[in-house]
Amino acid sequence: MPSAPVIPQLRINEQRMKADFDELALIGATAEGGINRPALSVTDVAARAWFVNRLEESGLTLNSDGVGNLSGVLPCPNPDAPIFLIGSHLDSVENGGRYDGAVGVVAALECARTIREANLTLPTHLEVINFTDEEGSWFSFLGSLGFTGQITEEDLNDSKRDNAAFRLALTRLGLSDRDVLQAGRDLSRYCGFLELHIEQGDRLEQAQAQIGVVSRIVGRSTYNITFYGEAAHSATISPHRKKDALHGAVLFLNHLYGMVDNDFPAGMVNCGDMSVYPGAYNIVPSRVMLRVEIRHEVESVLREMERYLVDVAYDCAEALKLRMDAERIIHRPVANLSEAMKATIEQVCEEMGLRYMRLPSYAGHDGQILDRFIPSAMIFVPSVDGISHSPLEYTRWESIVTGANVMLQTLLRTVYGDVHAP
Repeated sequence: MPSAPVIPQLRINEQRMKADFDELALIGATAEGGINRPALSVTDVAARAWFVNRLEESGLTLNSDGVGNLSGVLPCPNPDAPIFLIGSHLDSVENGGRYDGAVGVVAALECARTIREANLTLPTHLEVINFTDEEGSWFSFLGSLGFTGQITEEDLNDSKRDNAAFRLALTRLGLSDRDVLQAGRDLSRYCGFLELHIEQGDRLEQAQAQIGVVSRIVGRSTYNITFYGEAAHSATISPHRKKDALHGAVLFLNHLYGMVDNDFPAGMVNCGDMSVYPGAYNIVPSRVMLRVEIRHEVESVLREMERYLVDVAYDCAEALKLRMDAERIIHRPVANLSEAMKATIEQVCEEMGLRYMRLPSYAGHDGQILDRFIPSAMIFVPSVDGISHSPLEYTRWESIVTGANVMLQTLLRTVYGDVHAP
């Protein structure tokens, strides 16, 4: 593998990257200081057009696929060389922040431009990517799941949810269901994936660390839990005959939150969606539907949490003479990420005199989808006050520059080393 004598001196152009970031932040800007760029929206399409222009101006070869992933390639003279992938996503949650995803895209673009301007001939192709719908406005991880060929016809049919609006939104990109199903890449060509991202929490800030080396991305499971009771007049039904589905749901949630506090302190549970039927103040609820999510960084512990969740739901239903259904609708396994790439990030930090720490990511990222097929790693930079998915989301610019330079050094050392490092 060829050596690269300029690696220790190479740094990104922070003024150019800042200009890109500021320009991008105007697309979908909100009065509160954040952005509104849900995937496949008009503002997301505008951000994509901006990205295409930057790729072409930078001399990168434009590429796209059936799920709308956009990328630019800095080619290697050897057409059969492996591909090293860098990037993130441009879409946002509704009324989100300017930094989530966008930092990773502009940093990846700047790394490619810096390498090109330094006249470095890499032993790999370098691909800068914007993944579609990482945030899940329509289909969580649409871009990375399509990239890895994991979307099926069953995912797109209307048997469990009406996908008509999603299909219509796809037409904004000139895409169809058939394109989505044919989006998979030849993953054997890819030797690594690296992403820079804001932490979205306050652990780095609390530890006064400049860089987070993501140890793993937690697994998560999402369940639909439904309690069935009997509707009745709330004031006249005898207490011993009452079958209150909402009472069962509340009892279940109390046990579930206690489970995390007492038995799985490194885990997470959340219920952000509940529907009560028939929904009248003077009628005993006959049916309550909850959507519950649990997360943990150890796959075996996550499975244990799942067993507890289902068992306690049955116990609560039985105690109140209710019926209960539990359906797991999503499972994303823990991504352990590449140990070799994590070690390289740490080596770079030590040589640059930076304070760093290993920490798991509790938020989901495209890397957890790619990691099953491609050695992957993530670099975190601090989020002020740990705020994210909000217009108040903020990361100091010097932190972003530091992270981009760590990313640049890490990718160079990775591709000039063993490009097939596990």
